[in-house]
Amino acid sequence: MASSYTNLGVELMVTGENAGTWGTKTNANLNLIEQLTGGYKIQTLNAAGTGINTTPLAIADGALTGAAQNKVIILGAVSPEAITGAKTVTVPLLAETFYIIKNSTSGAHTVTLKAVSGSGATVVWATDDKGWKLVYFDGVATNTGVYDVGFGAATSPGGSTTQIQYNSSGAFAGDADLIWTAGTGLTINSQKELRLADTDDDKYIGMKSHATVGTSYTLTWPQNVAGGAGYLLKSTTGGVLTWEAADAGGTSWQAVITSGTTAAGAGKGYPCNTTAGAITLTLPGSPSLGDEVTFVDYAGTFDTNSLTVARNGKNINGSAADLTVATERAANTLVYIDATQGWLLRSN
Repeated sequence: MASSYTNLGVELMVTGENAGTWGTKTNANLNLIEQLTGGYKIQTLNAAGTGINTTPLAIADGALTGAAQNKVIILGAVSPEAITGAKTVTVPLLAETFYIIKNSTSGAHTVTLKAVSGSGATVVWATDDKGWKLVYFDGVATNTGVYDVGFGAATSPGGSTTQIQYNSSGAFAGDADLIWTAGTGLTINSQKELRLADTDDDKYIGMKSHATVGTSYTLTWPQNVAGGAGYLLKSTTGGVLTWEAADAGGTSWQAVITSGTTAAGAGKGYPCNTTAGAITLTLPGSPSLGDEVTFVDYAGTFDTNSLTVARNGKNINGSAADLTVATERAANTLVYIDATQGWLLRSN
């Protein structure tokens, strides 16, 4: 009786057969089994034409030449093979085994893996899926199926392109309200929240958009933590946040000045003593909306020796001129508004 072969091409010899060649055939079988369990094959596809055309993966009885007799198969080429239409790849009937297969093609076309005949389940690489799949052929003689069994979970991405993936009952899923844009970042749509939960996940702090945002904007957080307790966050018109000390009285009063002084930032108050002569208080050079500087006539001598408030490149009351204060016991606050009006004077 002649030898027979398994569905994957391993030779089965009958007792007394193949005298003198039994060792050679056994070694051939062992080599084939090694290839079946760990063989690597690069299989180019039938790329002719623009329609669906088929590339068969063959099984060769007793030989190492069948593409379907390898465990790892690259469909296309190491450098992706260009295809111009959807492709089908077939495996012979009765081939019950696992394969690790990669779609290494270029072009927005599907690649379908199926049995050579029958209408059973198929595995399809989507037009943008150029990855690996772990697949199983059930080896049924008719209506044979092939299944994407993944690596413990379904491996095909869920949802639509750019949607963030998450575990949905052991499979990947996407959410139309969680979108990743390369070069920009994560977008949370539909006024959904970003929630920061506490230690036992019992309570959370949620952050979300206003229901009707007037103009899109970005808040940029400070580079470092606040310099002390009780600091407040302050924003520029461009959304850049900085820390600023919050003083109990609203104004941080400085030591009495008797000579020219530059205001050391916003929120400062300066008692100005002009008894010995006129002095100049220079405003900050890079103010932001809402910054304030306060001055007061310490000795009641502004009418004798005036105080000059130097604008430091910004307008004062809409004018590109310094402010001269010559009123006895004057006490005023300047608040910065914008580049047009600059610092506006308001009485305390």
